[in-house]
Amino acid sequence: MSQEDEVKRLAEIRDILEERVRNLEIELEGLRTVLKFVNEALLERSFKRPELPRPKPEAEPVPVTKPPTSQLKTITGEVLADVYEEEDSMKITLSPEKEFNVNTPPFRSFLVERVLAKMREKDQDAVERGEIPPDRVFSYEIKLEGETVREIDLRNVTSERRRELKSAVRWTLEKMFEKTKG
Repeated sequence: MSQEDEVKRLAEIRDILEERVRNLEIELEGLRTVLKFVNEALLERSFKRPELPRPKPEAEPVPVTKPPTSQLKTITGEVLADVYEEEDSMKITLSPEKEFNVNTPPFRSFLVERVLAKMREKDQDAVERGEIPPDRVFSYEIKLEGETVREIDLRNVTSERRRELKSAVRWTLEKMFEKTKG
């Protein structure tokens, strides 16, 4: 086996290992979500609080900011973004301590063009075939502060796409973070 063949084989092995690590991270994230759900269900069923009559509030209640549903992190545990999930939407708020420039690859080339735009195209095709109503087409909005990405709003997110979206965003942000930290 020539040295060139060995290098190719090692590169293939590296790619396989990186894919396996990504898949295990996705699985671990799913397991953590399920564990969180089970813990909340246990808490809810185990400890019943006595209901006390509530006094009527005189002033408008202050809206409470919901904690993130999950976080996107690097392999080393560095927080990249907070994820807020609703029934059919996701809001991904990027870490304010990090500068994710919209022009840093692979943000546009991978995340926007190959993931987000493709999902929207698939849904628009499904509308043309009469499979989904037009108001259920996947859409996204990227909020910038100058050229720094601050938030990604995703609407009409199906349950089947949640994991794929979180994985794609995490991978993209991790690659961008690696490029910015040098």
